[in-house]
Amino acid sequence: MPNRLKQVVAGLVLALVAMAPAVASAQTVDEIIARGKLIIAVDTTTPPYGFLDAELKPTGFDIEVANKMGEALGVPVEFVTVTSPGRIPALLTKQVDAVVSIFSITPARAIQIDYSIPYAGQSAVVIAPKSTAISSHADLVGKKVGLTRGTAEDGILTAAAEANPGIEILRFDDYASLLQAMVSGQIDAMGGGDYGEIYLKKAQNGDDFEQKYKLKTFYFGIGVAKGNDNLRQWLNTWLFTLKSDGVLADLSMKYRNQPLPDLPVF
Repeated sequence: MPNRLKQVVAGLVLALVAMAPAVASAQTVDEIIARGKLIIAVDTTTPPYGFLDAELKPTGFDIEVANKMGEALGVPVEFVTVTSPGRIPALLTKQVDAVVSIFSITPARAIQIDYSIPYAGQSAVVIAPKSTAISSHADLVGKKVGLTRGTAEDGILTAAAEANPGIEILRFDDYASLLQAMVSGQIDAMGGGDYGEIYLKKAQNGDDFEQKYKLKTFYFGIGVAKGNDNLRQWLNTWLFTLKSDGVLADLSMKYRNQPLPDLPVF
């Protein structure tokens, strides 16, 4: 297994063993400062946003955003590792103060939790071998399509499978397992972020894959508990300054080698 995939899998292992007793989340910025630490849920299996470096320390776009958040509040950050399906439960069970983990803003999720304004964005795409002719949902009929459970592309391609009988959906709990399934031939195509092709290319036969078509552009917000307006409003103000000062643009180039997309506000 390539080194990068090993690091991503190691991140998953940390997520599985990090099932510590729930910690009561703070409700206000003052409470976080008084407690002396900021508790953030991250996913270390989703490079370049969250992964483990050569020393198995969390790093990536999301990790830097979380650390800068702690710096702005003057407190250290305590990371709680989760995978995509565990992001909302981490907030509902009050294990964390916030989630910084490629958390696409959707109306369905906003029923359960609240979001900050976006700090990043990317396109969800379909990726498959270059030798496979795929340009639309219809071309996925008769094929096994892999997804990370609970992601935005999960919803899109699940609906596509319902509208196009014959698409077989296989769900994985983390992005590392999805990438490995693509490389090993367990699936014929996958839905993922537009960065997925970059990390497939690190595999032995990674050059055999390419993006086929775009599903949708999604924007990432920081998730907080429903009704926590004090923390959400502080986050909005802080993210506005990060964007205005060019910090988010620099992080995008550092980790994605792409300019920061135009970010909407609400």
